[in-house]
Amino acid sequence: MSLKWIDSLDIAIELCEQHPDVDPKTIRFTDLSEWVLALDDFDDDPTRCSERVLEAIQMCWIEEAEE
Repeated sequence: MSLKWIDSLDIAIELCEQHPDVDPKTIRFTDLSEWVLALDDFDDDPTRCSERVLEAIQMCWIEEAEE
């Protein structure tokens, strides 16, 4: 499965699994962007990312971490 920027929940799940000790409330967007780009299944244009996209991913990650 190929992940795109719009796949906020799927990206958040992957990040939650790869970084279980990270509090998603404290991550900087620069780091978040780098971590998303480093995901094996991620395949999208890095320039299509925006603050709104990163906020959506972060919110999904927070929700996943709280479950």
